[in-house]
Amino acid sequence: MAEEKGLKKPVQLQSELASMLGADELPRTEITKKLWEYIKKNGLQTKTENGKPENGGKYIVADATLLPIFKKTKSTSKSGNLTDLTKMKEGETINMMQMAAVVGANIK
Repeated sequence: MAEEKGLKKPVQLQSELASMLGADELPRTEITKKLWEYIKKNGLQTKTENGKPENGGKYIVADATLLPIFKKTKSTSKSGNLTDLTKMKEGETINMMQMAAVVGANIK
């Protein structure tokens, strides 16, 4: 079998994400898929920034499980936008477009 490349190549997960997902190594595509499964299963989406969970919308509400994962995120995108979630509190939200930064911050 050919070695997986790009987003399908397995990457090492940092401890909080590894314990949440029950794996030490996963491809980015699987990490994102499993995070979304958790978010949907627990109704952690909202239509308004820092709004209450309402099972849909473009914002993701940080619960006690997601918070330590989100708080590892401090990165600048190619377009120069800073995503700094290090001071985030439980119940606050991130925009779903920040998920790539979150995944990137939680892999080695």
